[in-house]
Amino acid sequence: MVRDPGTGRARCRRYALGAVLLIIASLGFGTLVPRPFFSSVPGVAAIDTQAAASTQTVLVLSSEIHTDIALPATPGVVARFAFMAKDGLDPAQPGVEYLIAGWGGRSFYIETPTWSDLKPGPLFSALTLDRSVMHVGLAGEIDKNHPTVTAIELDEASFERLIQSVLASFTRASGGAPVIVEGANYGEYDRFYEAEGRFNAIVGCNVWTARMLRQAGLKTGWWTPLPVLLTTSLGLHNPASGFGYSPVAR
Repeated sequence: MVRDPGTGRARCRRYALGAVLLIIASLGFGTLVPRPFFSSVPGVAAIDTQAAASTQTVLVLSSEIHTDIALPATPGVVARFAFMAKDGLDPAQPGVEYLIAGWGGRSFYIETPTWSDLKPGPLFSALTLDRSVMHVGLAGEIDKNHPTVTAIELDEASFERLIQSVLASFTRASGGAPVIVEGANYGEYDRFYEAEGRFNAIVGCNVWTARMLRQAGLKTGWWTPLPVLLTTSLGLHNPASGFGYSPVAR
């Protein structure tokens, strides 16, 4: 019996269409369904002028595929990240307004500072399974009105939980210090460190950012593998009239 080639092609098209629809549905579900359903973490601050003196503004910085968390360089934050000084990046130096932290796949993150540096090997590692790294950098003033910036106000208890969660993402040596990745940096004001966990495209950098924010008491979408899904879910599940999320006027 001779099979009709057209039937096979039609079946492949149906499978491909089904796969596309499944991905779209998963992304929509992951954005629209809050995580957690009911917040069990108290302490996210109301956004008002009276609370402003006791809150800290944290920024989520978005690119096309990646998010970082920008922590204000308060004396407390600088002290907690003082380990960077011995690696040639002193967070206490003049002009530092923010300490930026992100998590990602070791090969892709280190070897792809710009899209022009994209290579097949790191891309393959990112799409399969890779070791992870923490990327930390120092920054001056950041424009909170920029469309790639999302500002979040946290009270001190929530801010402390966020700091603890970020620090817990670093792999520690036997003496307790984070382990630097020697010779891996984009420039003068950043460093890479070994990190906890394994990276893949499903559980990637933006999922890590969402988990850090949930530790601070915010709600995110259930699965937010892309920056736009994460920031959209923050707006959906943390309304400006409620607590914790302060959307920047666009």
